[in-house]
Amino acid sequence: MFKYIPNILTIIRFLFIPVILYFIFTGNYILGFIFFTISGITDILDGCIARKFNLISNFGKLMDPLADKLTQISVLSALVTVEIIPVWILAIVILKELIMVIGASFLYGKDVVVYSKWYGKLATVLFYLAIVISLITKQLNITEFWVDFSLIIYCIALVSTIFSLVMYIKCLYQDGFIDKSDLNKETQKVVVKNKWKKSK
Repeated sequence: MFKYIPNILTIIRFLFIPVILYFIFTGNYILGFIFFTISGITDILDGCIARKFNLISNFGKLMDPLADKLTQISVLSALVTVEIIPVWILAIVILKELIMVIGASFLYGKDVVVYSKWYGKLATVLFYLAIVISLITKQLNITEFWVDFSLIIYCIALVSTIFSLVMYIKCLYQDGFIDKSDLNKETQKVVVKNKWKKSK
């Protein structure tokens, strides 16, 4: 049972998404903040437990970043809807994720999982921080400095997410996201076939 804890925590983050959205849309930003924070804590626990006890799985590698991105995009969409943040922040994030999906489609059918790296996690943490500040400032009706500060964090997070996109594209072609052993197998088959022809 213990080995499934990281995956259970990941699933909990998926279940928290509609709860967080409900509180944002009903104007209860403090509860939205609380559940969003709990979601972030489960994300941290998920990774720590998986690494410490060597419980890393392909399911976790795939679903953990998916839970992050779905939570992030869903909450950003809600914040745009209630006019807390400008729509261009959401547009850039969605465009980046679409490019990632298109890139992942090229890996379809290969024995490889594209998992989250530190620069992807950095962008996620920065967005979490910016969203938390947005929810608190809206609930407490704080303006001026904190509103401007949250916008600065969003901009830094956007720069980070664009950087992560560039790095993922680089890794796609250089660092083994495409399983090079597949290519080696194909080469070996050709060599064997040629040898068989010669011996014949």
